[in-house]
Amino acid sequence: MASRADNIASNLNLSNFSKATELKNRIWFTVGALIVFRFLSFVPLPGVNPLILETLYNQTRGGILDIFNAFSGGSLQRMSLIALGVMPYITASIVVQLAASLHPALAALKKEGESGRKKLNQYTRYGAVFLTAVQGYAIATGLEAYGASSGIQAVVLPGFLFRITAVISLIGGTMFLLWLGEQITARGIGNGTSLIIMAGIVAQMPKFVGNLFEQGRTGQLNGFVIAGVVALILGVVVLICFFERATRRLLIQYPKRATQRGMMAADRSHLPLKLNTAGVIPPIFASSLLLLPLTITQFAGKSISPDTTWGQVIIGLNQYLGHGKPLYMILYALGIVFFSFFYTAVVFNPEETAENLKRNGGFIPGIRPGKNTEKYLDYVLTRITVLGAAYITFVCVVPEWIMSETGMGTLFFGGTSLLIVVNVTVDTITQIQSHLLAHQYGDLIKKAKLKGRLR
Repeated sequence: MASRADNIASNLNLSNFSKATELKNRIWFTVGALIVFRFLSFVPLPGVNPLILETLYNQTRGGILDIFNAFSGGSLQRMSLIALGVMPYITASIVVQLAASLHPALAALKKEGESGRKKLNQYTRYGAVFLTAVQGYAIATGLEAYGASSGIQAVVLPGFLFRITAVISLIGGTMFLLWLGEQITARGIGNGTSLIIMAGIVAQMPKFVGNLFEQGRTGQLNGFVIAGVVALILGVVVLICFFERATRRLLIQYPKRATQRGMMAADRSHLPLKLNTAGVIPPIFASSLLLLPLTITQFAGKSISPDTTWGQVIIGLNQYLGHGKPLYMILYALGIVFFSFFYTAVVFNPEETAENLKRNGGFIPGIRPGKNTEKYLDYVLTRITVLGAAYITFVCVVPEWIMSETGMGTLFFGGTSLLIVVNVTVDTITQIQSHLLAHQYGDLIKKAKLKGRLR
C-alpha cells in the first residue's frame, strides 16, 4: 500500500502552485532579472552612434559573429553594454578547468572542497575580466576602423579615450551579467548563467519566425521548404527530449541488515548514469573557443592592412572559419566531442564513486568492490559518453549544415540553440517540480507534528 508521501509525489501538479509562496517569489525574481537583462541589451556603448550600428553589423553578417549575436540576444548587433554577454566568463571557466586538470597546485586546490571551489571561481572571474578587456579593445578599434574605411562616423569622438571608455563599459556589463546570474541561481529558479543565454536566444524567436514567413511570402522559399524546416525543428526537439532523459541504471546492492522486526533484508538501489552527462556545456564551450579569436579578427581586422602577412592571416581565418564552412564544422564537432568527455570526467569521478560505495558496503553484483568497480564504472561511462557525444554532435552540426547549404540565414533555430533552450527549460521545470514537492512534504510534516501534539 502506498504511503501518503508517495501519493503526494504521484499527484504532483501545478494546481498547488498558488500555495507555494516561496516558489512564486523565486519565479517573479527570475522574470524580473531577465527583464533587466533585456533592457540592458538596448543600452548602447558611450560614444557610439546607435543609428548606424545596423549598417556596420551587416558588413559581418553571415559569419560566426551571428552565433555570438544570437547568444547575447542581439546585444552585439546593437553594440550595447552587454555586447559580449557571458561568453568571456565561459571561456575563462574552460581555461581554469583545463588548468585544474593539468596543474598540480590547482588540482590540489580543487580537492579542498568549498574553499577551493571559491578560489577557482575567483580566478575564473579574473580571467573573464582579462578576456573582456581584450575583446572589448578589439571591438573599440574595430568600430573606429569600420567608420574610417566606410566613411560612416560610427564613433562620435574616436581616440584613446573612447577605447578606454568602451573597454570599461564592456567589463562592467559582463560583470553585471555574472552578478545577475549568481543572483538568479541563489534567489531565483534554475541556473542563472544558462537562463541568461537562453533568454538571449529566445529573444530572437520573433525575428526568426518573421524572416521565415517573409521568405515564403517573397518566393525565396516555397511552402514545402518551410514545412520541412518546421518538421526539422520539431524532430530535433523530440530527439533532444528523448536523449536527455536517457539513463543507464546500474544496480547497487547493499548487505543484509536487521530491520525493526528482527528480519534480515538486503537493500537495493540504482546508480543512474545519464547518456548526456555534460548537458549543454560542450557546444557552449566549443562555440566560445571559436568565438574568442574570431571576435578579435573580425573587429580588429579592419585596422590591419590586407596587404601585410597578418592581414592575409586574418582574411583566411574569417573566410575558412565562417559559419557553415567545412573547417568550422570540423573544429566545432571536434570541440563538442572533446568537451563531452572532458566535462563528464569533471562531473563524475569513478574512483570517488567506487570508494564511497565500498565505504558504505555497497557493490555492483558480479563486480568486486574497489579497483574493479572503478574500472567497470569508467568502462560503462566511456561507452555511454561516446553515444552522448555523437548525439550532441549530430544535433548541433547537422541542422546548421543544412541551413548553410540551403542558404537560409536562420541561425536562431540551429541545433546548438535548440539544445540550449530545451535543456535549460527541462532543468528549470524540474527545479520547479522539486520546489513544489518539497513544499508539499513540508505541509505533510507540519500536519504530522500537529497530530502528534494533539494526541
